[in-house]
Order: sequence, then C-alpha cells, then structure tokens
Amino acid sequence: QVQLAESGGGLVQAGGSLRLSCVASGHTESGFGSGWFRQPPGKEREFVAATSWSGGNTFYADSVKGRFTISRDNAKSTLYLQMNSLIPEDTGVYYCAEDPDGSWRDTVSYRYWGQGTQVTVSS
Repeated sequence: QVQLAESGGGLVQAGGSLRLSCVASGHTESGFGSGWFRQPPGKEREFVAATSWSGGNTFYADSVKGRFTISRDNAKSTLYLQMNSLIPEDTGVYYCAEDPDGSWRDTVSYRYWGQGTQVTVSS
C-alpha cells in the first residue's frame, strides 16, 4: 500500500522560506509524475506544482511561478517543494500527490495523496 507523508510546514513571516518534503513508501512501480496542491482556508484544493519522474519537466501555477521550486530525489523516494518569498495568500494545507492519470493540474487525476501539512504565512 502506497503511503505519502508530508513534513516541513509551519508558521513563517511574509518574505520567508520553507521547504516541504513528501516521503513515499510502498511503491512497486516507478516512472510516475508527482505534484503539490494546497487548500487555502475556506477554498477548494488547488494546483501548485508538478514534476515528471526524471524532474526534466516541471509545471507551476502562475501564482507561485518564480517563487516555488519542485524537485525530487527518487533514490530517497522524496518529493520537495522549496517555497521562497512567501506571502499570506500562500497560507493553506499543502498536499503531495503521485501517479496522475490525466491532467497533472487536476486533483482528480492523482491516485495517491498525503495527509497534508499546514503552512501559515503571517503579514
């Protein structure tokens, strides 16, 4: 059974940085894409970033482009999200997801999800 576990969330002031990690276990296959999503308070879950298995293809939401960087270390089964220049609008629960079948920007495409980690950016 595949399990994803996020970590690295917390409270940070605007302008600060955080790095989220997502450790996967239980995979029997490789070659799948992975992504990060977030759910702001009172809003629906939204796409943040995605990457191919090799890391050679990455995609970002316009709202985070230039500030966030997605990466992965397949040897460690770990997905990362480096978040710089954080703003209060980045506040939310951040989820990692794996193995999309369909658009990498759509929540419904992903087969596996973590439980989420809270990120709060104060002004």
